[in-house]
Amino acid sequence: MTVIDLGELGDDVVPDTAPRPPRAVGRPFRVVVALLVALVTLAAAAPPARSVVGTIPGGTGATAFLADDRVYVVPRTAPGPGREVVAYREGRQRWRGRVDGVGDVVGVWEQGGRVLAVGPAGDGDRWATVAFDAGTGALRWRQAGVAFPAGDGLLLRPVGGPDAQPVRRLSVADGRTLWTVPTTGRDVQFSYGPSGVDRILLLPAAGETEVWDAATGARLAARDLHPTASPGARATQGVGGLLLETRLAGGVVTAYELDTLRPRWTADLPLVGYLERCGALLCAGRPNGGMWALDPATGVVRWASDLWSSVLRADGGRLLVSVGRDGGEGLSVLDGTDGRLIAEVGDWNVLPQGESGDRLFLTRPLGGGRMLLAEPDLSGGPPVVRDVVTGTDCTAGRVLLVCRERNGDFAVRRLP
Repeated sequence: MTVIDLGELGDDVVPDTAPRPPRAVGRPFRVVVALLVALVTLAAAAPPARSVVGTIPGGTGATAFLADDRVYVVPRTAPGPGREVVAYREGRQRWRGRVDGVGDVVGVWEQGGRVLAVGPAGDGDRWATVAFDAGTGALRWRQAGVAFPAGDGLLLRPVGGPDAQPVRRLSVADGRTLWTVPTTGRDVQFSYGPSGVDRILLLPAAGETEVWDAATGARLAARDLHPTASPGARATQGVGGLLLETRLAGGVVTAYELDTLRPRWTADLPLVGYLERCGALLCAGRPNGGMWALDPATGVVRWASDLWSSVLRADGGRLLVSVGRDGGEGLSVLDGTDGRLIAEVGDWNVLPQGESGDRLFLTRPLGGGRMLLAEPDLSGGPPVVRDVVTGTDCTAGRVLLVCRERNGDFAVRRLP
C-alpha cells in the first residue's frame, strides 16, 4: 500500500505534497578535494546507463506519480473540463481515466485494487477524490473531500462547503461509508503510522480533546487538557504515540500519551518550528536553524545543535541530517544518541520520493545534463553510486525513477 501524505488540511489550505530537500552548507577544503576526485573518477568509469525502461509522453506542466512498476501521468491539458490520469507500465499506455470537475490532480496512489486521484474541485475550496479500477481504468466512485490511506481503508476528510461535515471511513473498493466521526466545532488532525492514518485527533478551542482509532472508529480518549484556563495560541500534533502541544507564546511543549491523554512531561523549548521522530529520540526544530533532541519518555534534552535543522533518515542509531528544510545540499551523518558528528557527506541533493519506501536517493550534477544517482551510507562512508541519469525534476519510487526531459516528456528508469 502506497501512502501519499497530503498533510493537515484546513478549510482553506491546499495540500502540500512538495518534498523538503536540505540547504547548502560549507565544507572543509580537504572534503571538497576528495569529492571532486571521486566525481571525476566515477564520471570517467561510469558505463552507459542500462536502466532505461522508456520514455512516456508528458508535455509542459504534466505531473508524474509512481506506484511500484507503474507511472501515472496527469497532463496539463485534457479534452473538455477536468483532468485525465494516464496509466503506463513498462513504457506502454494501459488506460486513460477522466477526473471531471477538478482544476488539477495533486495526488495519485494505488490501494486495494484502486487508483485514487485527489484534487481541488470547482471554483471554491472544495476537493474531490476519484477512484479508478487499477486494471482497466474504469471509474468506480467519486466522493467530495480528501481521502487519506488508513490501513486497508480510507479516511475521507471534507474540505470546503458551507456546513461542517464528519470524517468518514470509506471502503476502498466502492467508496461506501463504514462509519463517521462528528467534527462540529473542532479542528481535525491526523496522526500517522506505517500504513497511513492511525489516529483521528479532534481539537476544540475549549473543552474536551478526543482521540479516535482510525481503523475501528472507537473513541480511545476524551479529556479537557485545560479545564481552568485557555492555553492561548498553540500547535498540536500526534507523533510517535504522543500528543504534543506547543504553546506558541512561551515555547512550552507538553506531551500527553496519545491513546489516554494522560500528561507525560513538559519542556521549555522557545521557538519550536516542528516536532518529529528522529530514530529513538524526538527532534524539535527551530524555525531559523538548529534543533533539540529529546528523550520521548521524559522530555529531557539529550543533545542540541545550532546548525542541523532536518533529519532525513534514521537507521542503526545514525541520523542523516541537513542544515535546513527548504533548500538543498550539505549533508552529514550524526550519532543519534549524542549528536556527535560521524561524517560529512557533502553537497548532494536529496531526491524527492514519489511513494513511501525504505530507500533514500541522492543526486549530484556531473555536467552535460548528467547526474550521479547514489544512496547514503549511514555508517559514515561516502554515498554509494548506483547509476548515471539525465533529466530534471526526478522522483524516485520503490521500483522506478522518473525524470523530466527537455521537451516535457518523462524518462523512466528501473532503480538498481
